[in-house]
Amino acid sequence: MPRRVKSEPLDEVFGALANPTRRDILEALLQGEHTAGDLAGRFDMARPSVSEHLRVLRESGLVEERQEGRRRFYRVTGQPMAELIDWLTPYERFWRDRMTAMGDVLDRMGVDEQS
Repeated sequence: MPRRVKSEPLDEVFGALANPTRRDILEALLQGEHTAGDLAGRFDMARPSVSEHLRVLRESGLVEERQEGRRRFYRVTGQPMAELIDWLTPYERFWRDRMTAMGDVLDRMGVDEQS
């Protein structure tokens, strides 16, 4: 299969979410807006490192930036996550259908769910 070049916005979202630190930063931002300095203290990271993670999250559309004086505040945006959920929905249905089919087989075999 030929390699795809990252060209769709969803590709950027997957790339941003591939990093566990960025996922942790997103989780922190779910609690409300934070500056890079706030996040750096929370994660015991240098501010430039946090800023780089925030740049990737911002470029993927997962985070928005708001400037107030010299301070920049970051917050989570919803649209990329909605697109991600839309993309994942068929896979969720696929696995739910497989689990239902497996349950049916186990029922026919007489296997008790409590076992």
